[in-house]
Amino acid sequence: MGTITNNLTATQFLERAFSVPVVDVRAPKEFLQGHMPGAVSIPLFDDEERAEVGINYKRMGRKTALMKGLEIAGPKLSAFVKQVNKIAVENEILVHCWRGGMRSEAMAWLFRFSGIKTSVLEGGYKAYRRFIRESFKSGPPIIILGGMTGSGKTEILHHLSVLGEQVLDLEGVANHRGSAFGALGQTDQPTNEQFENNLAEQWLSLDPSKPVWLEDECHSIGKVFIPEPLYNRMASSPLVFIEVPVNIRAKRIAIEYGEFDTSTLEDLIIKISRRLGNERSGKAISHLKQGDVFAAILIILEYYDKAYLFDISKKNGNNITRIKLESTSMEEIASEIISTSSTRL
Repeated sequence: MGTITNNLTATQFLERAFSVPVVDVRAPKEFLQGHMPGAVSIPLFDDEERAEVGINYKRMGRKTALMKGLEIAGPKLSAFVKQVNKIAVENEILVHCWRGGMRSEAMAWLFRFSGIKTSVLEGGYKAYRRFIRESFKSGPPIIILGGMTGSGKTEILHHLSVLGEQVLDLEGVANHRGSAFGALGQTDQPTNEQFENNLAEQWLSLDPSKPVWLEDECHSIGKVFIPEPLYNRMASSPLVFIEVPVNIRAKRIAIEYGEFDTSTLEDLIIKISRRLGNERSGKAISHLKQGDVFAAILIILEYYDKAYLFDISKKNGNNITRIKLESTSMEEIASEIISTSSTRL
């Protein structure tokens, strides 16, 4: 029989999860809403079964609900063990449910009985969520890379990483480039809960003794939101603002989005027409219809530049390092940013 282990705190659980598979025994709907990155879903109950057990609990109490749960789960026990045997590493797994209650304890008992070493997350997924939200309050020092739309900030972050800097690509985790056009060419965004989970996985892997570079972002990236504790830290962190001529920025954007159907771009302009203004929107759409994406982007940037400069004006000027970029080589730009920021920040 497997060794019975004590419940693990969220910290202990995540440390073990680097080498031991995590089994999430919550219902499929719960798993889809958000789960630990890399976790395997082996639900004790499907969505309908979970609802049925819950109704029994509310109407007739714990004992009746327990008997209904046993009735439902009984025929599936051998299948659960077969699934876990396929994923266990060195005959060990980690298990959690929502609160660390009956579902995880029942499955842990089954797996231990079958000879698999099993540990349970104390407090369940709810404790994990609380832990990761708290984790964003601390961690490495943050440096923000800012610049107006089309400055190539994401590409620069990549080159900073190549040069040995610690980088966290928020837009990459969000599957969105951050503007009204940011979903183009991207896969579907995760749920907000899953975004936070995926982000926390990267955040907790960072070296807390080294600064981490993050791109300047609004609170929301598409439909997901940067966790409040992290966003607050970002707002008070040093900002390295890169200045790139508007023609270069418009050309870069035109290349990125010029491959998409004109009708798709027109629809997106219409969606932001209230902010862009009817006159600007009309001119931009007119240029698109004539095949001049570059001219349309120049008009749109008038709005985005004005909005971004307004946001920058609210920040502490003493916390901003401005770098006017002359080179077009992203590697040279990244080197210059490292050199300049290291002497000024």
